Amino acid sequence: MEAHGAGLRRVLVLAFCVAGIWSAYIYQGILQETLSTKRFGSDGKRFEHLAFLNLAQNVVCLVWSYIMIKLWSSSSGGGAPWWTYWSAGITNTIGPAMGIEALKYISYPAQVLAKSSKMIPVMLMGTLVYGIRYTFPEYMCTFLVAGGVSAFALMKTSSKTISKLAHPNAPLGYGLCFLNLAFDGFTNATQDSITARYPKTSAWDIMLGMNLWGTIYNMIYMFGWPHGSGFEAVQFCKQHPEAAWDILLYCLCGAVGQNFIFLTISRFGSLANTTITTTRKFVSIVVSSLLSGNPLSPKQWGCVLMVFSGLSYQIYLKWKKLQRLQKKKKT
Repeated sequence: MEAHGAGLRRVLVLAFCVAGIWSAYIYQGILQETLSTKRFGSDGKRFEHLAFLNLAQNVVCLVWSYIMIKLWSSSSGGGAPWWTYWSAGITNTIGPAMGIEALKYISYPAQVLAKSSKMIPVMLMGTLVYGIRYTFPEYMCTFLVAGGVSAFALMKTSSKTISKLAHPNAPLGYGLCFLNLAFDGFTNATQDSITARYPKTSAWDIMLGMNLWGTIYNMIYMFGWPHGSGFEAVQFCKQHPEAAWDILLYCLCGAVGQNFIFLTISRFGSLANTTITTTRKFVSIVVSSLLSGNPLSPKQWGCVLMVFSGLSYQIYLKWKKLQRLQKKKKT
């Protein structure tokens, strides 16, 4: 009976994590799309300073992680010093900025789809730089994802979607997304290196260090000279309070979402988190298409299904690999 009760609690916690991640990031996606396409106020001006979202996100997550460390962390030291995150902070500042900037040139569904192809640069780097050999099913996953993204990019976007973009330019938009993936790859590798050198480093420590340097770099970039774009962004928010409110909600969604991600990884492992976030991206595309007026053609929906079939198969392969490792440990 106790085992049944523990199992039920575990299922409820997992459902809580899924609901938290989905609701936080799907709503954040809606806000991101709104800020990149909407015309605010009676003057009908666009919020052009999308890089300001990264600075605002850094500040909110920095404060959030500091509070969490003070409230919940039981660590007695031994974590990575704050200065070790300086290099990862650079790529973690440039990468997300490029991803958000891409929304000026391509639609939100296209951006989500392009950023879902993270496995492609990882496998390319693994093969070319480290000589790693992958299995046929792994290559099949990559083919499905690469084929789906490429076909989606080559298809004609609806005139209604194009009219909402600030500066329609598909090659530039997709290029920014893939640069975003490349910088993310370096960021993840650096974070892994830091946690390997300092095993006592907690997720909150990483969040604090990364957002501290992100805040420093973005402050310099946006307010480091008299006519920096940060001053214009602040002035826009003063003139259009609705945009300021959307930015605050956007940042809070990111902080809450990170909370649920850390909870999922600590309770259920990274594979469960990957599954939840992958399905969330698919739902984000569906929600965007239905609510935000980004109609996709049947052929484009076919490309979306092709990409997420590849990602789902990749998750299944990881699950099988994990099962084999657990069997080996038992024997």
